[in-house]
Amino acid sequence: MATTQWGIDPAHSEIQFKVRHMMISTVTGSFGTFEGNLSESEVGLDGATVSFKADVQSITTGNNQRDEHLKSPDFFDVAAHPELFFQGTLKANESSDSYSLNGTLNLHGHSKEVSLAVEFSGEGKDPWGNVKSGFSLSGNINRKDWGLNWNAPIETGGLLVSEEVKLQAEIQLIKK
Repeated sequence: MATTQWGIDPAHSEIQFKVRHMMISTVTGSFGTFEGNLSESEVGLDGATVSFKADVQSITTGNNQRDEHLKSPDFFDVAAHPELFFQGTLKANESSDSYSLNGTLNLHGHSKEVSLAVEFSGEGKDPWGNVKSGFSLSGNINRKDWGLNWNAPIETGGLLVSEEVKLQAEIQLIKK
């Protein structure tokens, strides 16, 4: 069976996470260096396999002090775990443009199953003749499931950093 190979266009894609801070605001971070592939069967996106990896050293939240703390052993420990990996499969939902992406996220030395919602945005050719496809992905994980346990109590009650992490990505693929 023939497959179509797609790769992430990093210049037109973004991988973000959002975490509640002090239970009153949200901090957004992103990974600047990443790559990924999608292998589509001749029957379409249903059953397509997806692989993705990000350089954790490329994490940024817009605050250097916070970024360095995230890279430390308190959180991602980039010296021991420099990359995160994901492998999964797309499954079509009832809507023709809606999919579930189910797979394994390897992060911080732990592997756990995750499910992300995926919306297909369309396909077209750029001015140079490259075929591109767009996707929006979203989902939630609990950071403690991957051993990202650091936290601090706050005087008003609760903790400094929420356990829930919202994942969001806007992905543009280019046909290989």
